[in-house]
Amino acid sequence: MIRKILINIIRVLFAGVFIFSGFVKVIDPLGFTYKIEDYLEAFGSFFSMFSVFAFPVSIFMSILEFIIGFNILFGIYRKKTTILAMLFMAVMLPLTLYVAIFDPVTDCGCFGDALVISNWATFTKNIFFSAFAVLLFIFRKDITPLFSKKRRWMATAYASIFMLLLSLYCYWYLPIIDFRPYKIGSNIEEGMKIPEGEPLDEYKTIYVYEKNGIPKEFELQGMDMVDLESGNKIDFTTFSKDWKFISQDSKLVKKGYTPPIHDFSIVTQEEGDITENVLQDSNYTFLLISYDLQKASKRHVTDIHKIYDYAVENGYKFYSMTSSTQGDIRNYVQETGAKYPIAQADGKMLKTIIRSNPGLLLIKNATVYNMWDRNDLPIFDKPLADSEYGKIATPTPTKNTLIAGLLLFVPVIILLLIDKRKNKKN
Repeated sequence: MIRKILINIIRVLFAGVFIFSGFVKVIDPLGFTYKIEDYLEAFGSFFSMFSVFAFPVSIFMSILEFIIGFNILFGIYRKKTTILAMLFMAVMLPLTLYVAIFDPVTDCGCFGDALVISNWATFTKNIFFSAFAVLLFIFRKDITPLFSKKRRWMATAYASIFMLLLSLYCYWYLPIIDFRPYKIGSNIEEGMKIPEGEPLDEYKTIYVYEKNGIPKEFELQGMDMVDLESGNKIDFTTFSKDWKFISQDSKLVKKGYTPPIHDFSIVTQEEGDITENVLQDSNYTFLLISYDLQKASKRHVTDIHKIYDYAVENGYKFYSMTSSTQGDIRNYVQETGAKYPIAQADGKMLKTIIRSNPGLLLIKNATVYNMWDRNDLPIFDKPLADSEYGKIATPTPTKNTLIAGLLLFVPVIILLLIDKRKNKKN
């Protein structure tokens, strides 16, 4: 009895984490795609050529993780699902150990942008969940199946199809819940500040000197040069006579607080760095975000031109931001006839701002008022001060989560009730 209670506690915990982890990645398919691309790039040029498969893999892996949790929660296909869970953890455990040791990416992305934890914390978490997966497999008969064998496939199929459609919807438009630091209502300048009392990055300067053709690394402590290999101290006055300076370099010894936004900048060839001017502007500014102009959708060029003309007519600034080269920018201008200024910025930062290529951002006083996917560009027909678009849009994450949850679980519960009724009659 006690064993069954413990197994079902593990079952609910395991299922909850997998459902949450799968869900936050399902609703942000491009975010998980970028993370997979980061992994492939970090693993070397051979792996980076598989980046073309990152998008379908991101959707498949997100749905798979969700379905593992869903099936364990409802006791569906107990043997197959627990075996799948063990295989899943058999891949994730060594992968996260490698990431924790060699740090090829800043975070594993296992919870998307919803919850960022350190690489070592991720590996530790996976040790426990690998053990949970094994226990669930060994004692799978203690997991009470809620569906009969006749209808369990319907529940799994419906959940899989629903999550696929939800992921495609969030790709076609924007994630229904935004966990990023540039979400609507956020202030970019505030996101760049380091709160008082938070630790700063600590660096130490490493000096390389040579004696008799042998280079060595030293650290300056007061008036002494300390040999980093042996720990011996040499008075600098004596040291400078015998050793020849080669180079010096600053190394990070302790990571400090990193603000949510730390790489936002806008640089144009015509005006230079205009970041501060844009953020402190009390008027509206449109930012057309396209991390890669070669990959940007060209189907909405006419709509973008109309919005640019509207901005000029009403005295609003309009900039495009891209990480593309100057050559690609010239080709894009020639191909599309773009008249708006195009600034260069960090590609990772642009991917973080909005999950669309291109996507449109409206800011004022450094605050994000609204953002639109390329497939949802509005028609502006009056000044923003008189328009709903000129007010900070109201995000509805709770409402969106509730709707998604109802659309998923209400049909499943109805199917469960029908299943119970049929079984009772039989």
